[in-house]
Amino acid sequence: MIAEKILGNLSESTPSVEVDTVELDWFEAEKKRIRKTTAEGRDIGIAIDENLKDGDIIYLDDKLCVAVKLTSCPLIKINVHTMQEMGRLCFEIGNRHLSLKISDDNVLIPHDEPTEKHLKNLGFECENIIGRFDDFIVCKAHGHSHIHSHEHGEHHHHEHSH
Repeated sequence: MIAEKILGNLSESTPSVEVDTVELDWFEAEKKRIRKTTAEGRDIGIAIDENLKDGDIIYLDDKLCVAVKLTSCPLIKINVHTMQEMGRLCFEIGNRHLSLKISDDNVLIPHDEPTEKHLKNLGFECENIIGRFDDFIVCKAHGHSHIHSHEHGEHHHHEHSH
C-alpha cells in the first residue's frame, strides 16, 4: 500500500473502520519517501511531501485506516525567561543546524550530549525529558563549497583549511 497525502487526523475524527498505526521517529516524520511496517504487519510506502504529525491519517479505504504514531524520544527542554535569552539560544541552535520546537517559555530539541553540555556551559537552563518531538521547525542546512576558476594552462596552487 502507498500513502501519498494526509487525509485528516485522528484528533479530528475517528474512522468507523479498523485503525492500524505506523510508528515513526521524529526524524522519519520529515522524510519525503520511506517504507515502513504497520503495527499489524502491513507494508506501507509513504510518499508525502509534508512533515507528518501524530495521528495523521495517511491511508483510508472502506475497511482500513492507517495513522501515524510518533514515538517518544529523549529531548532537551531549554527554559527561557527573556526575549534576549530566546534570541541567544536560537542563534546557538541555528549554528548547529538543529530542528527545534519553540513555545512561549521554552525550546525543545532532540537530545545529544555535546549540545546539552555546550548550552549548559553558556548558562542555559536545560532539562532532559522524554516526549514526542512534533510540530517542530526543520533546519534546512545549506551546503558549503568553494568555487575556483582559472585560465586553462595556468598552474595555481593554494591550500584550504576547514
